[in-house]
This record gives sequence, C-alpha cells and structure tokens, in this order.
Amino acid sequence: MVATVKFFFSFLLSFLVSFYLVPIISSVAIRLNILDVPDGRVKKHKKPTPYLGGVAIYVAFITSLALTFPFENQMFAFFVGSTLLLFVGLIDDLVPLRPQQKFAGQIIAALCFLRAGFSLKTHFFMNLWALPISLFWMLLVINAFNLVDVMDGLATTLASCATFSFFIIALYFGQTSVALLLAALLGALLAFFWYNKPNASIYLGDAGSLFIGGLMAAVPFMIHWGKYHWYGYLSPVIILAVPLLEVSTLVLVRTYKKIPFYLPSPDHFSIYLQHNGWSKWEILGYVALMSTVLFVASFLFLTGIIGWTILLLAAAAFLVVWGFLLSRKRK
Repeated sequence: MVATVKFFFSFLLSFLVSFYLVPIISSVAIRLNILDVPDGRVKKHKKPTPYLGGVAIYVAFITSLALTFPFENQMFAFFVGSTLLLFVGLIDDLVPLRPQQKFAGQIIAALCFLRAGFSLKTHFFMNLWALPISLFWMLLVINAFNLVDVMDGLATTLASCATFSFFIIALYFGQTSVALLLAALLGALLAFFWYNKPNASIYLGDAGSLFIGGLMAAVPFMIHWGKYHWYGYLSPVIILAVPLLEVSTLVLVRTYKKIPFYLPSPDHFSIYLQHNGWSKWEILGYVALMSTVLFVASFLFLTGIIGWTILLLAAAAFLVVWGFLLSRKRK
C-alpha cells in the first residue's frame, strides 16, 4: 500500500509539474525565437514551433525524484550522464553542433552511465565484451529516439509505451526504486503529450529526445534480471523494437542512397506512412498498438509462458505486418 502511494505521488507530481511548465517554456521559446522552422522535406509541420519541451520533462522528472527517490552514490553518475545529454541536445537546438561534436557528447554521457555500473552483467558475455556492447547499445538507443522524433507525438508515444513496459517489469521483479523512477518519467511524458499531440504546439527538441533516449538506454541495466540470465536482456530489445527498426532502416537506406547516415533525409517510416495516406493519429495508434504487442510478447517470454519457438514466430509475424503496412497505400 505504501509503495502504491509512492508510485502514484511520483507520477502525479511529475505530471502536474510538466503540465504546468510546458506552456511557460513554450512562451519563452517563442519569445527567444527558439523555433523549429519547417523545411518542406523532413520538417513538414505548418508553422514554426517551439522546441524546448525536453526541458519541461527534465525539470518535472527531477522534481518528482527529488521528493520520492532514494538517492544512492551510483545514481549520481547516472544523473550527470542524463543531464549532460539534455545540455548537448539543448546546445544543438540553439546552435547546431557538428555531428562529431554531438556524438562526442553522447559518448561522454554513455561513459557516465557505465561509470554508474549500468552495463551487461552476465556470464554469457565475456567481461572483455560486456562494456563495448553496453556502450554500443546506449549510443544506438539514444540516436534511435533522436531520429524517430520527426512527427507530432511520435517519440513521446514510443517513450511512454516503453516506460510503462519497463515499469511493469520492475514491479514484477520487486524493484521499487526503478519503478519510482519510471513512474516519474511516465508522468512527465504523458503531460507533455497533451501539448505534443497532433497538431503539436511544442516539440521535444534534441534536448528532449537525447535525454529520453539516454534514460531508455540505461533503464534495462538498472533491472536485475536474476535467474533469467542473459536472455532477460532480450526484453528491452523487443520493447524498443520500433525505434531500433527506425535507426537500423535509416542507416541502411541512407547508405544505399550514398547519404551519410547522420544527415537528415525523408526516409523515416512516419513520413513514409503519411505519404501513403496515413494520418498522424493513425500512425500514433499503430505504434502504440505495436509497442503493446511487443511488450506482451517480451513479458510472456520473460516469465516462461512462451518459449523460443513462439517468440521467433511472433518476431517474424511482427516484421511481416510491419513491412506490409509500410508498403500499403491508404485509399
């Protein structure tokens, strides 16, 4: 009962702070001309839109944790890393950074997460490979959320679904501290979605997408998978399959087109679906449904209700459905 009250308080406080702050930050961004201007190619929104939403999420998240979270020495490096990602993105929002500068900031933040002890801890991987694989995972997820943030509400929806999924898993393993952290993040995200939904009045900006990506990358290493050994780490891969598919597809398509993978191009799945006649709300509903299906599959596998055969068949079915819907034009 006490734990339930803490979760609710953490969620509600974060929600209220975020809901209150977003309009204020939006007004400040407009006054300072910190706007995302449409370019007609990748950025197809109708009018310049403020993009400091990530700052509101960060402040709401930290405020809630300050009153509910049991801080430990290990978490200091985690908060340093996540704050660094916010500032790297914020600088990029204000004065666009070169790709290598932005990537360097991401690496330093990821090293902070590793310093906090958030890395693979399983005998399946030799110690020699645990840290490089963990670093690769963090950079992959951080950039996945940065790249997927090209449509109203999309990154927020994916992050909310993933956060709720990890929250349920943390509760299943009895890890209340992790669940509290996720409750605070979920509250901030859902409040922000009210303003970020189509047609959005504010965007996350790189500050928000990098910050959220960093949290999504680090949270799986906070969870102690216990007897589930190395294949417990498959759960976050499954849960985050949509943003991971986005970054993988973009790298392949841009490489095929001989475009550097870090340069923008209109090859995002959300832009492709809109080109094929999907509305923004239909796309958000689709990714929310897919995220729910992915979580259910990962949880059933994690708890031993389904085995490898069914999981692999489900993965194949997901890829077929994903590819079919991407290629299907709406009337």
